[in-house]
Amino acid sequence: MRPPVVVRTGPDYLSRDYWNGTIKMSLSKFFILSVLHRKPMHGYDIAREVERTTNGCCSPTEGTIYPVLREFEEGGYVTCATEVVSGRERRVYTLTAKGRAAFKIAVEAWMDVTRCLLDSEQLVSGTASSGTTRCS
Repeated sequence: MRPPVVVRTGPDYLSRDYWNGTIKMSLSKFFILSVLHRKPMHGYDIAREVERTTNGCCSPTEGTIYPVLREFEEGGYVTCATEVVSGRERRVYTLTAKGRAAFKIAVEAWMDVTRCLLDSEQLVSGTASSGTTRCS
């Protein structure tokens, strides 16, 4: 007897939700670095500040924030200190010089992507001039 055939469907590339989810996953690390570039924060505040600064476009959960912060800490991009706030211990994360350098490189990389996106928007709208691209 043959095993049942399992039909697997791939992602729906026609779905705006698919693309929004992909973008949010990609930008989470960038925006965590961004808010820590401004000032040290604990995890809950990082999540709220990322959501605020992106107007809700990127709203990382604890399941996203803490593994990224752990990865950043292990890589030397952030340091972590425990503080007592209102009787509760909180881990406050601070960007290191290496973390600031990583954020600068990330901004440069995302600006390259932004230029490509603008070129693509012109291509889709039919306003692109032939043979010109700003993608690197």
